[in-house]
Amino acid sequence: MAKKKILIVDDEETYARMMKLVLEQTGLYEVDYESRALNAVAKARAFLPNIILLDVVMPGLDGGDVANRIQADPQLRGTPVVFLTALVGQKESLNGPVARAGNLFLGKLASDAELFKCIEENIR
Repeated sequence: MAKKKILIVDDEETYARMMKLVLEQTGLYEVDYESRALNAVAKARAFLPNIILLDVVMPGLDGGDVANRIQADPQLRGTPVVFLTALVGQKESLNGPVARAGNLFLGKLASDAELFKCIEENIR
């Protein structure tokens, strides 16, 4: 069975690499990351992920702008996006993803179990 592909877009490269390791250790996912928001759509086109984990606050473009570009791209349209953010409080993070304005937000402080659950519930 082919592994599901996850793209992480986060300007904090250390965080993205750590998350990549955690996800790949499950043996279920092929994971890549992009640390520059301006390159996120091109990276997604090349990788064709089943889900994108997208930081909200990044230099150049914010996560909302990147998500809009992803959904406007015919090749990527419909790819699920989960926003990762430190802006969701620790209490909210412990309860899993938060839906706001039709988007899913998962706190960067969420547990690995909550991250895996969020991915499995939303992956294409």
